Amino acid sequence: MHLKIVPRPVSHGTRRGRFVLDGRTALTADPALAGVAAWLRAELGQVTGGELLPGTPGPGTITLGLGDDLGPEAYRLSVGDDGVAIDAGGPSGAFYGAQTFRQLLPAAAYRRSPAAEPLVAPGVHIEDEPRFGWRGCLLDVARHFMTKHDLLRFIDLMALHKLNVLHLHLTDDQGWRVEIRRYPRLTEVGAWRRESQTGWNGAMDGRPHGGYYTQDDLREIVAYAAARHVTVVPEIDLPGHTQAAIAAYPELGNLGTPLEVRTTWGIGRNVLNAEDATVAFFKNVLDEVLELFPSPYVCVGGDECRKEQWRESPSAQRRIRELGLRDEEELQSWFIHQFDDFLAARGRRLVGWDEILEGGLAPGAVVASWRGDLGAVAAARRGHDVINCSNTQVYFDYRQGPGEDEPVPFGTVLALEDVYAFEPVPAQLRDDPAAERVLGAQCGVWTELIDSNRRVDYMVFPRLAAFAETVWGPPGRDLEDFRARLAGHLPRLAAIGVEYRPESGPLPWQTRPGVPGRPEDPKEWQATIDAWTSNLRDLA
Repeated sequence: MHLKIVPRPVSHGTRRGRFVLDGRTALTADPALAGVAAWLRAELGQVTGGELLPGTPGPGTITLGLGDDLGPEAYRLSVGDDGVAIDAGGPSGAFYGAQTFRQLLPAAAYRRSPAAEPLVAPGVHIEDEPRFGWRGCLLDVARHFMTKHDLLRFIDLMALHKLNVLHLHLTDDQGWRVEIRRYPRLTEVGAWRRESQTGWNGAMDGRPHGGYYTQDDLREIVAYAAARHVTVVPEIDLPGHTQAAIAAYPELGNLGTPLEVRTTWGIGRNVLNAEDATVAFFKNVLDEVLELFPSPYVCVGGDECRKEQWRESPSAQRRIRELGLRDEEELQSWFIHQFDDFLAARGRRLVGWDEILEGGLAPGAVVASWRGDLGAVAAARRGHDVINCSNTQVYFDYRQGPGEDEPVPFGTVLALEDVYAFEPVPAQLRDDPAAERVLGAQCGVWTELIDSNRRVDYMVFPRLAAFAETVWGPPGRDLEDFRARLAGHLPRLAAIGVEYRPESGPLPWQTRPGVPGRPEDPKEWQATIDAWTSNLRDLA
């Protein structure tokens, strides 16, 4: 029997019999798994036409229980004439077992209406647990805002694929998306831009864009994600990628002249100044962020901070002398250390992009390695925990095929099979004890060129399914087996309403001819990658 389950379970076998899900199905659960039971009742109740009633273990009943021999995210699933039994090491494992059970059912189990006929699951026995504890996806809502409704839908789609970390990129040059009550202008001014650039090198579209999440919105989002065993990690970018904040509060910048929220893409020159008042401002911001997000991890960015304004600023140069620093690079390191200490004192861990390696880090800081594998290797060998976010392998803003038929030709080609070949532990670490520092990996949905929820669907799916398998299962993978299972998975996505990219190419509405993007020339793209990684080679 070939199970159409994504990601692939660690082991599975057949059992005699089958299980019929219908209006007579009952569900019983250990009290510790009440939250998972409530979620499963709600999901299955939509297709059975009524809520699953409490029952006793046996035929016609789904039973959720605890297994003392299982890890927190591990589960065993047995399906047959004698009922459905999910045993797990904890609520997370039970939730993943429940997700797997749903995948045994026909795609109609994912519709929001009663099924026309009973839904049948085959007899199986599955034992499963993830390889990595960090199975994440970054979603950039700063460049193009995503409504709360669409964000909750995205969390459901992550949970379907057993991903457990949503890295929410909330602030950037082009928008500030989180309400900070102490500083209302961050959203009154910083959440809105007057227009946006089309493509990477294109003209302006003339359309205002904006939006933000209230604190109540974010509490709802965090609670919704937690019920699906997804941790939301907030990112407040600094000291670069901060033009929206400077537009709202000009005293945070270096120029002393008004700025607007940025309307173009790329790496901007406008960065925070290094005054004590600016550091205090962002500590106040983070105080409110910490109240909203219970995650043990908080990302402060630290990437792509241009130094021209610091070199030209008498205030920044005075600051460098006062602190006894050598140059602007060490000034950025000092800046990041202020927030490392701040977060550690509050029981949280700082996450930053791999540029934060360049000035040295506190032991508890976590490095998100995005410029290929080199940052992951350097960080792990220096004793830091690592999240592999390699831009060349798991950035979903990169186009999925060559030529002009993609919606926006950007970056290098990153096809489904390229994502499936991704290995979270870099080759340089595979025989190195430092490999234990790799917490896992996350894919990136950067939205400069992804301006709607429909385009998110198209760029993310089905590549997210391939990525989910790389972080869930063992290193050895079979592409043809995955493609066969994916063929059974796509009807589920269609039943949910996901407008994924078909293998045969884009749908007509998705074609945007003439929108300029990054060059097609692979040599030019490789030169870009080499420039990004040149300063990491010595560290690695």
